[in-house]
Amino acid sequence: MMDGYIVDTVRRSTLSQQVLEKIVFLLVDGQLKPGDKLPPEMKLMEQLGVSRPVLREALSSLETLEIITRKPRGGTIVNDKVGSDPFTAMLALSINNLPAVIEARMALELGLVTIAAEKISDEQLDQLLQTIKSIEDNAHTNYGALDKEFHRIIALSANNPVVEGMITSLLITHEKTDSLIKHRDPDITVEHHRAIYEALKKRDPHEAFTQMYRHLSFVRKKILDNMPEETD
Repeated sequence: MMDGYIVDTVRRSTLSQQVLEKIVFLLVDGQLKPGDKLPPEMKLMEQLGVSRPVLREALSSLETLEIITRKPRGGTIVNDKVGSDPFTAMLALSINNLPAVIEARMALELGLVTIAAEKISDEQLDQLLQTIKSIEDNAHTNYGALDKEFHRIIALSANNPVVEGMITSLLITHEKTDSLIKHRDPDITVEHHRAIYEALKKRDPHEAFTQMYRHLSFVRKKILDNMPEETD
């Protein structure tokens, strides 16, 4: 019975991913544009040949990626930001490929933290330290929002308009990976964050890179070691 459930779940996820890809390709091709309203669920189900659960799973992923907004009485709208943030659309195509999502997060953060070591302000360093202290004070809670804020401050401190569009995608990958962490290790999180903070405070890009890599490698192993093989 359990094997049947797993097969059905994997099949639904595969179909859901295909629906997500079709909608993203419509955006890339220009057949769907920012501000457009998607057809009602019943019509979409007919056009795409899928069930309601499959469609809703795909739409939920698109909403998480901030590509669409679903309004209770206003239907489903394609967000204006899609046209100016193609990286998010690319991320949408692989959002369920966890190894790829984690690697994307690592690639972005490792680059940003080295720039941050040169450009982060004293005020932003103080903000980083405050998030670390807040995690210590909330060690026995789900401190995911504080963790995300730590990484967001580092990304923003790069203060680079070219990579600004990537920061949204970085935060999306953070939310995706964070949602999969079932057991937190506050002592390790604090130790890693403090080491990154100290490297940034010293304005040392090499040390900042090393400490961020250590932290993200730990997160990657923790998530992938607890994922079923079907996810890959």
